[in-house]
Amino acid sequence: MRRWLAALLLTLAAPVAAADAPLLTSHLRIHDPFVVAEQASRTYWLFSKNDPAVTGDPRIGIMAYASSDLAHWQTPKLVFALPKDSWADDGGWAPEVHRWKGRYYLFATFHNDKAAVPASGKRPTYRRATLLAVSDRIDGPYQLIHKGEPVTTPNDMTLDGSLYIDPAGKPWMVYAHEWLQMGVGTMEALPLKDDLSPAGKPQLLFRANDADWVIGQKQPEGDMGYVTDGPELYRTKNGTLLMLWSSWGKGGYVQAQARSTSGTLAGPWEQLGPLVMQDSGHGMLFHAFDGRLILVLHRPFKRAIAKFYEMRDAGDRLEVVREAVELDGEAYPTHGCPMGVSDARC
Repeated sequence: MRRWLAALLLTLAAPVAAADAPLLTSHLRIHDPFVVAEQASRTYWLFSKNDPAVTGDPRIGIMAYASSDLAHWQTPKLVFALPKDSWADDGGWAPEVHRWKGRYYLFATFHNDKAAVPASGKRPTYRRATLLAVSDRIDGPYQLIHKGEPVTTPNDMTLDGSLYIDPAGKPWMVYAHEWLQMGVGTMEALPLKDDLSPAGKPQLLFRANDADWVIGQKQPEGDMGYVTDGPELYRTKNGTLLMLWSSWGKGGYVQAQARSTSGTLAGPWEQLGPLVMQDSGHGMLFHAFDGRLILVLHRPFKRAIAKFYEMRDAGDRLEVVREAVELDGEAYPTHGCPMGVSDARC
């Protein structure tokens, strides 16, 4: 409580935002937020799909907001534009930026609904995958690598690729294999070489319906769809390997966590249940400049904004400490519904 009050008083006592950072967090319409805390410049970078109404640039790509305090943001700039000769023609979902081998790598999902791929179910499927791009600067411009081809096979409909470095220093891409193609979405991991090209075959980590809180969505074709979305790996202070991920629960979108009982990607993966509900999800973690572990996610699913939570690394799991309402300006119950309690009672 004392720490929460100190943080709130510090924010209230801060000077009015500078003219070059006029946007409040509550002004930003953000899906799949990803924050990088760049130590050298003491700047937070928030990446999202380009919104032409905000950047003034009509191209499909990724934009980035900059902030010194997570509450006031500069007008965003376009940091990556999808080339016109790309196989993809839409998307820009779930951007992530990672430092690797001295450079910054952007992972983002694009698609082309006119480029059909083999369907294993009742729905037509098409090319969707995570593309990789690189820059010497965190704010770009980013250029595609691998000639603009994804590291997953063209016939796999995938999304939300996230970089994970294992204890041996080897890179992997962890991603969701689309429920649109699979019926039951999966989480998979692809080993990569140092140049982030494929180094082997993908490995199945778990299926969406392995989690008892996941609710299937009835589809027009008559079947049920079980979604996997937004993976991010986190190693706790005692070496436990966790995964943040999202799907649909009783009250909408859910931010959840899973734990590898072996401490490796191979698992098996134990589902630990929701962290935050209230139609919230696709979260990621970063350390603020004051050392706090912060979760950022989007809520609600439609017309979403970025929501910040102070987190606790409990060793064998993550725990929510509080919602950082002084940053996003909108209060919701801190923990969402506990397991076994209906949304109506929260």
